Amino acid sequence: YWAQQRLRTAPSPDRIAEPPAAPPRSKTVPPAYEVYSAETEKAPKQPPANKAPKTRPEVAIIIDDLGYDRALAHKFIEMNTVLTISVLPDSPFLKSLVAAANQKGYEILLHLPMEPDEYPRIQPGPGALLMAMSPDELIAQLYHDLGQVPHLIGVNNHMGSRMTKDPPKLRQVFSVLKKEGLFFIDSRTTAETQCEPSARLLQVPFAESEVFIDHSTDPEFIRRQIKRLINRAKRQGYAIGIGHPHLITFQILQEALPELEKEVDLVPVSRVVKIPS
Repeated sequence: YWAQQRLRTAPSPDRIAEPPAAPPRSKTVPPAYEVYSAETEKAPKQPPANKAPKTRPEVAIIIDDLGYDRALAHKFIEMNTVLTISVLPDSPFLKSLVAAANQKGYEILLHLPMEPDEYPRIQPGPGALLMAMSPDELIAQLYHDLGQVPHLIGVNNHMGSRMTKDPPKLRQVFSVLKKEGLFFIDSRTTAETQCEPSARLLQVPFAESEVFIDHSTDPEFIRRQIKRLINRAKRQGYAIGIGHPHLITFQILQEALPELEKEVDLVPVSRVVKIPS
């Protein structure tokens, strides 16, 4: 069945059941941001002893949850640096923001909503993959979400603390990503995530977030997280940081750019993605 599906092609209604309807919501109201705790972060990886270190560590910064606040998103897109942009499906400004980001040369990800542990009290938003979906429903919803994003090269999860612990559901998702030549970035919204072993099993290019930059919007906290991101990259050769469309995040990133560019190379996220060994 999966081999017959094609990206951006609507599934045949007589073969795939409609996904469960999401609760009604205004298209201009964004879903909640990540549900996060510090316990999701792993200890830094140690570079292989037989591998010469890079001359400069690499940092990839993803700005996700984009698609609802057009003006704020454009502030990030117009930054004179290297970012990766991740957009939510069914968001009102998705197409225009992707077009602007692509014109600036940014890599584009789908920020894929997945069911969190707190569901249904906390809703992951339109386009979400839910545990109650059958395989056909889940795959149909995934193709719908993928098909909305032009210039797509990869996916990272929005929420998903429940679904990313479930290997059977992840195998369904990763089978589609492998077929479509897309990579997956684990946002690590749970310490119990099974994304890496699932990606290894299906040979899907993969990486995972090291630092959430702004799960607190206190300016000093964001500054400390950026320093943690730099230090982590120095220890293991690279690091991925995730930020959100907050005005304070934009302001602190702008302020921190000289230090970032002095200490590390800012790179697109695809530079640090690989098939897990």
